[in-house]
Amino acid sequence: MMAYQLMVVADRIAELLQRHGAEHVVGFPENRLIDSAAALGMRPIITRTERVAVNIADGFARATNGERLLPCVTQYGPGAEAAFGAVAQAYGDRSPILLVPTEYAVPEQDDGPSFRSEQAYRPITRFAATVNTAAAGPQAFRRALHTVLGARTGPALVAVANDVMNGDPGDAGWELCPPRPHRSQASPDDVAEAARRLATARRPVILAGQGVLYAGATGELVELAELAGIPVATTLNGKSAFPEDHPLSLGTAARTRPAMVDEQFAQADLILGVGTSFTRSLYITPLPAGAELGQIVSDRRDVATGYDVAFACVGDARLVLGQLLAELRGQAAPARPSPAAELALSRAAFGERWRPGLTSNAAPLSPYRLVFELMQVADRARTVLTHDAGHPRDQIVPFYEAIVPRGYLGWGKSTQLGTGFGLTLGAKLAKPDWLAVNIMGDAAFGMIGMDFETAVRSRIPILTIVMNNGTMGGYGKWMPEAVERFAASSMGGDYAAVARALGGHSERVGEPADLRPALERAIASTRDGRATLLEVMTHEEPNQPEGS
Repeated sequence: MMAYQLMVVADRIAELLQRHGAEHVVGFPENRLIDSAAALGMRPIITRTERVAVNIADGFARATNGERLLPCVTQYGPGAEAAFGAVAQAYGDRSPILLVPTEYAVPEQDDGPSFRSEQAYRPITRFAATVNTAAAGPQAFRRALHTVLGARTGPALVAVANDVMNGDPGDAGWELCPPRPHRSQASPDDVAEAARRLATARRPVILAGQGVLYAGATGELVELAELAGIPVATTLNGKSAFPEDHPLSLGTAARTRPAMVDEQFAQADLILGVGTSFTRSLYITPLPAGAELGQIVSDRRDVATGYDVAFACVGDARLVLGQLLAELRGQAAPARPSPAAELALSRAAFGERWRPGLTSNAAPLSPYRLVFELMQVADRARTVLTHDAGHPRDQIVPFYEAIVPRGYLGWGKSTQLGTGFGLTLGAKLAKPDWLAVNIMGDAAFGMIGMDFETAVRSRIPILTIVMNNGTMGGYGKWMPEAVERFAASSMGGDYAAVARALGGHSERVGEPADLRPALERAIASTRDGRATLLEVMTHEEPNQPEGS
């Protein structure tokens, strides 16, 4: 076979992306980069929709903490338009993804009303540029790659005009230095102030966000909690940043949450946010008005964004926690008892209160029974799981204990139905030897169900669990007349049959006694390399642990 010759700008870009670690590209339906990447041995993953392609890149970025690159490519116009929602989702959660759509040819860009990617995407990216000459390409990609692989603060977009993408690369230099994250410590005075306040607080609590994950700071966080005897909750995006089987874990402070979160927040006189912006959201537990607040964040723009704060340290979470630990080791131990025994009692009471749902023998099944059984059969040290929007999120998050970093992908500043499916595909690409699971409702499957065939065709053996209760759970209270008169929230389908028709392994389960064996078979099926769907017939469950 003849050696591949670099002849057009697309070839230069593909070579650049490969040099920066990309092993795949993901996209739909057409972009010259797909073929250029394939010629270099980079595997193209072609989805059914642009939205799922972006979600895959997003899941890959989360699972690797932004350390590896999976570029997402689309065509200009409708391709870039259809990807917009998923990029907005990634922007809300600050996922560092690279999107490379084509753009209208340079002579066509000012003709009539048309969707111009750079203009449209600027509000939902950290960097956006259009490449209208070959010579402008290296500079645009330099800045985009530093955004994604260096700063890791959110999406970047480089749109390349069609005539440029397919044109002569000229003499532009594409040998770019590999971006590296620039990590910094905090001001020693700020760290000393944080240490003093932690040491003198009567009932401190730590709230850990996804900044802990991106910094790889779980070890330091555990050490701080144990040294100072401080209980730790996580945000939804930060779920798995602190092991939830640890005696000092409160669980996830989300819209629904374990009782320990509210109990400890109510008593807290200090809450230290680590790697979290303290953003206000429906999906984040409100912080108590009576507690003093402090932050450790890597971006000074995140200080006091959602609440007033008394003190802050600006720097990489791992480095700043190291500074804080050094400061605290030089002080006398805080004069307060460890809350571990108190938390054990609270945790046991919460578990007992919800045990009827978790072990329910009702048929159709309780969603909580599904979470309970999955906890028993999955090796959570080598499993990455995510929820979907709506009731699946609210039912899973309080009860599924994540015990290793990125053993759970929490998401949800925006809550687009179906997002969890693509995130799981991306996570499986990043961690091929882990079990990758997404749990969704029947409404979410309706949004992205045909992309199950993408998992089959692309040989990405994830486990999709569809909780089918035949309705849009929870929406009846918002449209009671429409539900009563026209059954507006009802829906139906045999999703296991759909999955079989698309080439995957599938089962449908309706009896509690059949659930665990079916989960075991489904997990074994993924080990055999098959994309697998388990449809679990559930009842609509109105009861949720929504705190005090």
